[in-house]
Formats: sequence, C-alpha cells, structure tokens
Amino acid sequence: EYLPEITNDSICPEDAKEELLNECESIWKHIEECQSKLMLLQTETLLQSDTKLSLLMMRVKALTAEYNQWQKRSPEVISTNPDVLLALGKEELQKVKNDLEMLLSTVRSKNKQLEEDLKREQQWYEEQEQILDALNGFHEKLKTQVQQLPRNRAFQGLQNKMLKLRMYKEELLNALGKFLEEHFPLPEKGRSAEKKNSSEEPAVELITLNEILEILINKLMSTPHEPYVMINDSFWPPYIELLLRYGIALRHPEDPSRMRLEAFHM
Repeated sequence: EYLPEITNDSICPEDAKEELLNECESIWKHIEECQSKLMLLQTETLLQSDTKLSLLMMRVKALTAEYNQWQKRSPEVISTNPDVLLALGKEELQKVKNDLEMLLSTVRSKNKQLEEDLKREQQWYEEQEQILDALNGFHEKLKTQVQQLPRNRAFQGLQNKMLKLRMYKEELLNALGKFLEEHFPLPEKGRSAEKKNSSEEPAVELITLNEILEILINKLMSTPHEPYVMINDSFWPPYIELLLRYGIALRHPEDPSRMRLEAFHM
C-alpha cells in the first residue's frame, strides 16, 4: 500500500508568512551591508606593480576568513514560529513521501519483471529436461536393438554385396593399371630421367602414369581441402601434359609446379 496522504491543512497562516518574509529581508539587508563593507576595503590605493598580487592575497584572506566562520557556525533555524516550522516540515515530508512512492512503484515493477523472467526460465528448464529424458530413452532403445540385432539373411546379403563391390573395385583398378601400362609405357623401361646438369645431379627414377594417378587420387581423397601435389622430376613431362590437356588434372592457379586431380566425384 502507498503511504498515507499528508493532509493539506498545513498551509502557513498569513501572519507566519509575513514574519518569515520579514526575517528573510532582514538577513538579505545584513548580507548587502557586509558586501558594501568588503567593497570599501578593496578600494584602497595600491601600487600598479603589486595590484594583481595584492588583490589575490586579499581574496585568499577573505575566503579563509569566510571558511573559518562557516566552520565555527552552527545551523540556525530560519524562523522560530511553530506554524512556519510545521508547514515547512509537512512540505518536506510530502516530498519525501512522493519520492518513496515513486521508488516503491519502480521496485514493484522490477520485481514483477523478474518474476516473469524466472517463470520463463523455469519453463524452459523443464522443457529441456523432458527433451533430455526423451533422448536418453531413445538412445537406450536403439542401444538395446543394436545389441539384439541378429545376423539374419538381410544383413548377410548386405555383407556379400559389399564384398562383391570391393572385388569389382580391385578388378577395375587392375584393368586400369594394365591398360595404362600397355598404352602409356615409360619412354624406356628402367631408364632414369636425368636433370639438366646430369654431370652434377644424380638421376631420378621415373614413375608410371598409373602411379601418378594413384598419387593424385590418394591426395584428393585423404586431404580434399588441399588436393595439390608437387610435381617433381619423377613425373614424366609428357604424362603431365597429357593429364592437363584432357582435363584429368589441373594446375594450381598460383603455383604451376603443383597439380591436382579433377574432382569427378563432386
């Protein structure tokens, strides 16, 4: 509940207002007199060279004196009239009451928002627990089914098909190797390809076209993100030209000394 409303019967009587105004005017006149005296003290004649320094020193002394007076001075009540004090006290209490009501409203709104957030988080947590329980149950069910899966005819037939595919793959690779060996032999069997400076550099054994393709295929399948192979002296240049011309292999766009197999399976 909000704080009780302060009654509005605390309007200051006319006599109390008049008394408070008179006291304020008296204090203001006293301040003006002090200001006039201070201005008269500052009008003393000074040498031109010491004017600025003297003014600053006088300012420091005045501020120091004012500081000491404020340190010694105790708070004074503006008026001793009970009606004035009662009216001022009620007005101050009304301001404090309004501030507290605004603070209370803000706190209640914040608490309501936090309660709603907490309910949503609890609901989300319960939903996640239900999903987790369902997934755990599904996992256990699949695990049990796998463990109890018999080696029936369908499973045996699948194994036989896989075995036939492997055998067919081996036959294709062997046939490809024989075809390449027959139609794309090395320039001279057993010959070594020498570098330009044959008297200084040792000979390098050439590899067959089948071996080059095998290297390119293995590189592409093992590291598809980096399928390029460095072309070394064991690669016979006519083989490289053959693969590049018919689109079987591609050179690196920035490094011509590297090549890769065209990704036909993509």
